[in-house]
Amino acid sequence: MAHRLKKEGIYSYFEEGKGTPIIVLHGLMGGLSNFSAVSEFFSKKDYKIIIPELPIYTMSLLKTNVKSFAKYLHDFIEFKDLKEVILLGNSLGGHIGLYHTKLFPESVKALIITGSSGLYESAMGSGYTKRSDYEVIKKKAQDVFYDPEVATKEIVDEVYATVNDRNKLVKTLAIAKSAIRHNMAKDLPHMHVPTCIIWGKNDNVTPPEVAEEFNDLLPDSELFWIDKCGHAAMMEHPNEFNSILDTWLQKRGF
Repeated sequence: MAHRLKKEGIYSYFEEGKGTPIIVLHGLMGGLSNFSAVSEFFSKKDYKIIIPELPIYTMSLLKTNVKSFAKYLHDFIEFKDLKEVILLGNSLGGHIGLYHTKLFPESVKALIITGSSGLYESAMGSGYTKRSDYEVIKKKAQDVFYDPEVATKEIVDEVYATVNDRNKLVKTLAIAKSAIRHNMAKDLPHMHVPTCIIWGKNDNVTPPEVAEEFNDLLPDSELFWIDKCGHAAMMEHPNEFNSILDTWLQKRGF
């Protein structure tokens, strides 16, 4: 996916398909390729899949926060001249999607969140004290998934490189603090955008009760579970994830 990125102005993004725009928002440690199954499936079904590279490690430290990323997303949507987009976010990406929807509800037609932060952030920036120990980082990466085999060497290497880059580590910790500051419990009851919540029953990062709380607080949401699944449902069970989302989109007329 990386070699197919488009570069326009300050933006780098992946784009495939034609039709209703679905903007996909990756997480803190998650690359664009985490959504390759989503892109492949929905780009063939009258949707345009757009995955921007979020400036997680390239913003100034003062702007390394959820609100700035949400505004960056707004600027990107305006740059692309898109109207009424569907946002799909995993982990931090879900939080950015939620915060963007809070700030700019008129531009969002529907929201899909999976393993999203925004209510519960305790695991996000912790556990990097032994970052130089590859086996510790490997275990941390494996814990994201129900099946540790999903954490390939490539994924572990990428996480290891990220947490051992001082600049990236400082920004990772800044984002974790920002996620706590931008808790959305009070905002969610006022957000009426139709929301599809897809959650792994075995998510250790944002546990199942977080999904239930999102579902309770959002006025127009539906919650779907995927069994034997951790924090990144679209990677661990791509076919089931796509099937749930496709059914929901068709039912809602999107």
